[in-house]
Order: sequence, then structure tokens, then C-alpha cells
Amino acid sequence: MEDRKISQAESLAIITEMIDRTKSHSHLCNGSILLLWGYLSVAVALAVAILLWLTNGHPAANWLWFLIWIVGGTFSPVLARRHRVRAGTKSYFDKVSSGVWSIVGYSAIVITFVCLGLLLFGSYDCWGAMLFFAFGFVGFAEMVDGILLGVKPLIAGGAIGLLAGIVTLCCLAGGVVLSAWWAIPLFIVAFICMMIIPGHILKANAKEEL
Repeated sequence: MEDRKISQAESLAIITEMIDRTKSHSHLCNGSILLLWGYLSVAVALAVAILLWLTNGHPAANWLWFLIWIVGGTFSPVLARRHRVRAGTKSYFDKVSSGVWSIVGYSAIVITFVCLGLLLFGSYDCWGAMLFFAFGFVGFAEMVDGILLGVKPLIAGGAIGLLAGIVTLCCLAGGVVLSAWWAIPLFIVAFICMMIIPGHILKANAKEEL
């Protein structure tokens, strides 16, 4: 028996259904992980800013930044695992997304140890690179997710983060001092736009689909 050819309309319907199913299964599209990293990053940034103000800019306050990686790195796999159990499957897009974010995570570890090594053994302050990483790498990864899934809040949030990363990179290249008094507010605004706003939008959309 000759196989029936699929019409163009049927092909589009199948592709649309696959995209919708991928969105519902994606570990980012329920918003929980974005909200975790968003609120955690903003809370730590506020704590650092307050401590710097109370101690007249004592650099020891900056060690609090490590809480972002410790807390976020501990709870993100738990949230992702819970969502995977509820979804019951792991799509191709989930695998691509996990791969992209794994690269971001490993890059964060490498950059952290390089900056820490240069500080301890050479007294070089390279922590501005971490600020560029937090904006540029994370924003780019979020945009990739948004493009693959067709989710506009992720694309817009990632674009804002990437733009902040480009500004930071230009400041580093031009020798502009990344003062905490404007860099931390920029960090807070960027993560609200990258994580918190898209996270709440995706969470609301996920509830409507239940």
C-alpha cells in the first residue's frame, strides 16, 4: 500500500503540536527555576550592597556573591528533576537546553576559580569578568532557549541581559571602573528583567494550561 502523503497543513499542525508539547515539558517554561535564580541573585546583590554601605565599602562583603552559585546550584537540579518527573519525558529541546545551561554552569566554575586564583596568587582583581559572565553568558543562554521554544519573554529577558553584558565588556575594555554603586543596581535590574519577570509570566501561563 502506498503511504499517504502529508499535506502542508497537516505538517504545520504536527510541528505546532510538537512545539506546544515541548513548551509544556521544558524545565524552564514553568518559571520555577527562573524565579529561583532571579530572586536569589537580587537578594544576594541587595545584601552585598547593604554590607558595603554599612562597612564603608569593605571588600569582604563581596564573598556573599558565592551564595548565588552555592544555593542556586544546589536547588536547581532538584526543581529540574521534579519537573521532569511530572512531565514524564525529556524532549530533544530539553536536551539541547540542558546542554547549553551545563556549558554556562561549567564556565561559571572555571571563571570563578581563575578570578580567585589571580586574586590570591597575583593580587589581580578580575571580578569584573564575573559581572560580564552573569549578564552576557546567562542572557545568551536564555535567548537560545527562548528562540528554540518560541517564548518571547525569554528572548526579551535574555536580550536585556546580553545588552548589559556588552555594556560591561565595553567598560572593562575601556578601563571604566565598575563601581559597586552603579554596577550592583545594574545587576539587580538586569536579573529582574532576565529572570523574575519572565519567570512570573511563564508560571502564570503554566497555571492557565493546567
